[in-house]
Amino acid sequence: MSSRRRFLAGSAALGVTGAVAGCSAGATAGPKGSTGADAAGKTPASPAAGPSASLVPAARPDTQPLNFVVILADDLGYGELGAYGQQLIRTPRIDRLAAEGLRFTDAYAAAPVCAPSRCSLLTGLHSGHAAVRENPSGPRGQGSLTDRDLTFAEVLRARGYRTGLIGKWGFGPEEPDQPSHPNSRGFETFYGYLTHRHAHDYYPVHLWENGTRQEIPENRGGARKTYGPDLIEQRALAFVDAHRDEPFLLYLTPTVPHAPSRTPDPGAYADEAWSEADKAHAAQVSSFDTLVGGIVDRLTALKLAERTLVLVTSDNGPHEEGGTDPDLFDANGPFRGYKRNLYEGGLRVPLIAWSPERVSAGTTDRPTPLTDLLPTLADLAGAPAPSDVDGLSVAALLRTGAGTGTGSGTGSDSGTGHAPRHDHLYFYRNHSGVTRRADAVDEGRARKLAEAVRRGDWKAVRFAPGQDRRVPDEEWQVELYDLGRDPGEQDDLAAARPAQADALVRLMRDSWAETYERKPFGVTLEAARERDGFLVTATLANGSSRPWTGARIALEAPAGWRVRSLDPVTADRVPAGGSLAARWRVTPATGAAEGRLTCRGTATHAGEPVTYEARVSVQ
Repeated sequence: MSSRRRFLAGSAALGVTGAVAGCSAGATAGPKGSTGADAAGKTPASPAAGPSASLVPAARPDTQPLNFVVILADDLGYGELGAYGQQLIRTPRIDRLAAEGLRFTDAYAAAPVCAPSRCSLLTGLHSGHAAVRENPSGPRGQGSLTDRDLTFAEVLRARGYRTGLIGKWGFGPEEPDQPSHPNSRGFETFYGYLTHRHAHDYYPVHLWENGTRQEIPENRGGARKTYGPDLIEQRALAFVDAHRDEPFLLYLTPTVPHAPSRTPDPGAYADEAWSEADKAHAAQVSSFDTLVGGIVDRLTALKLAERTLVLVTSDNGPHEEGGTDPDLFDANGPFRGYKRNLYEGGLRVPLIAWSPERVSAGTTDRPTPLTDLLPTLADLAGAPAPSDVDGLSVAALLRTGAGTGTGSGTGSDSGTGHAPRHDHLYFYRNHSGVTRRADAVDEGRARKLAEAVRRGDWKAVRFAPGQDRRVPDEEWQVELYDLGRDPGEQDDLAAARPAQADALVRLMRDSWAETYERKPFGVTLEAARERDGFLVTATLANGSSRPWTGARIALEAPAGWRVRSLDPVTADRVPAGGSLAARWRVTPATGAAEGRLTCRGTATHAGEPVTYEARVSVQ
């Protein structure tokens, strides 16, 4: 029996104290008056009636943790916001954020379709390493996350953040209490659509609230009474209200403007001489703008704006389904391609960072994949991030003065260094679904497996003869573009610059791992059945790039169970890549058929406490 890893909601940021005891006589003594059992009567692991210790120290009164709101649109093209050149669709609220904050001109979705893009955004791994690399229509079907996949929500939970996902999750299966459920991947609060296909329904007959399916009977039989995006907006605002006094992460993922282009009211576009689909699409984009504005207004009203970072972006390029004409809106901006293409129009997305008094107004042309979100949020929250992610922190750009200057994004903030740049960016596409414009851009190769790499201004795109990546290099068709001179990717230089093309193809090969082995991170817990009970093993693994100090593991069992520690459970220092492991013999109470064991690991990272948790059910 192995554990389900969780990242605890208690940390210095929350100012909460725990009463779980240590597991060795040498553990630090706890608060005066503590006993060997917690308030719920559960038995902590102890060699005898040992002293208890506070797992979570109280918050320092001068600490003001930064809140995070990550807002991800669904299929919003680079050119569909006024701040990025849109002329027909009105997006005044987001445009204002772009004017007041940092606008990224070279931000990239990790893939040209939803599921792999979102997996990479959550985990910091590009599509040659991530667990989900294809949309459900690809050869592997509906993708799922696993217990080995660490999301940015799990990273922030270790520092005490309250975490919520409101909207589209996009991974299967559609079941509660399984490793690919948002609650299992670091989100305490979830409301919305679990699977990719379910999220296509704007008038759903059910949504999920954590592990409970919530019926919406008024939408049965094709009725269109309750609009899904309205419910998502209400829940997002309620989440902010509920956690106004705590550090929080809100990952807000509305389904607009994904197809079908469906909205209760075309609004300002009702009288335009466009198709009904285009009117509805424009209204969807404007409704996304209104949603973003509503969140900012609530943050401002609660006096949270000054200590909240808002990030607005999209998961891939613009779609053309359901009669929507992306060319009417110039939805891909100056770039070639659409959703499903590995050309810039399918990958380049808007990205805006806004936080009054923290992020200076400006633009940056740093090539920034959305895999950078995990290490960036970890950096800003003082949380350790896994050292084996592909993303790099851009925290240096998100401090006052760091993003000033059009096209630079390289100003300094009291000596803060520039954000590191990637050696190269890797992208992968293996998708069975085809749309007319995307296939035309791909010259009839939209169903073929494809890869792309950008290094500096050079970008290569290559197409396999089918959907098998293992074919020899000579069977692929390779294209080469100089984005500095040719951002629209019109002039293929592969024949003129074969050495450059070959170098980028080598990077493609090196970027792919059929199975990407992760370094252990956080707490894992295993229980092996013995004659009279269980042998329990827990490991607190430091998978980050910096050492941890003051590490400690504590095991909690149900009341009446006997727990005997076999190993030391503290370590003064756990180096990067190292771990602290301990074992216990656990004997159930007389007559107990089953129970749940909980292990908490604590340590100090860069001067800040972190707490990790794992649980396992035994019988």
